[in-house]
Amino acid sequence: MASDLRSMLTERLKRFVPGAGGSTLERGHRRARVLAIAASKGGVGKTTTAVSLAAGLAKLAGKRVLLVDLDSQAHIATAFRSVVPTDLPTISQLLLGDRTRARELMEAAYATSVDDLHLTPSDKTLNDTESLLATKIGKEFILRSAIEITRTHYDYIVFDCPPNLGNLTLNALLAADHLIVPSDLTVLSLEGVGDILQTVETIAARLGHRLNVLGVLPTRVDRRNKSLNTTMEQSLHDMFGSLVFDTEIPVGTAAPRAQLEGKTIYDFDKASKVAVAYETFVGEVLAKLNDVAVAKKKVG
Repeated sequence: MASDLRSMLTERLKRFVPGAGGSTLERGHRRARVLAIAASKGGVGKTTTAVSLAAGLAKLAGKRVLLVDLDSQAHIATAFRSVVPTDLPTISQLLLGDRTRARELMEAAYATSVDDLHLTPSDKTLNDTESLLATKIGKEFILRSAIEITRTHYDYIVFDCPPNLGNLTLNALLAADHLIVPSDLTVLSLEGVGDILQTVETIAARLGHRLNVLGVLPTRVDRRNKSLNTTMEQSLHDMFGSLVFDTEIPVGTAAPRAQLEGKTIYDFDKASKVAVAYETFVGEVLAKLNDVAVAKKKVG
């Protein structure tokens, strides 16, 4: 009985001992640029944008990409119609410090149906993790620590943030180099963009992390509502000026239908207006980052 107790205690204490438990990962030769896709309001195409950007960077531009689903709704795994391996550690275990399971995000990732695109999926306890993070010392920087080695194995890491400004989104913003904010043309969405940009200023002032706002992406643009669109687009440009991407993502059925099929928008219907717009958007992101596609890949 004494030996059983000692064994149990040893296993529990391993998580607190540097170097004990988990795997030892070697550094790669890359240096990923980390992009956070964030919106404080749901229903603006945030996850579609994250998936389409990550898939586009891999499929169209020849980049090695890790897509990280921090949204507890777990829509990304559905978008790839993939079954999450049961032996994977979860994001929650990683964020809450279970060092016997994982130390780095890449340990919780698996290959998708798209070449060079890996996914770290959401998990069902992520909502609880959001609350538990509040009890952690240095809670804002946990995700940043978890990509220290991971980012040396990828060209890009893309975070799909929850549709709020809670602890998980804050972690993503402090781990990211660049921020993209999708917004449809509604008053609530535009106000939400303002909230996120205010948060960016706050973390720069209080936490010393200067996040580059790559841009605000107009989404779900319906050209049939000409008068309303003109008014809201003018407001968008008045409020955010040069931060607004030139690309606009139109409203359409191709994106949700692609998700139902478990395909990227490029594989589902590369000629659709939504696919064409997202391909243009990927090119605009690369241009803003002064990056060059290493190999233009055939779509479809």
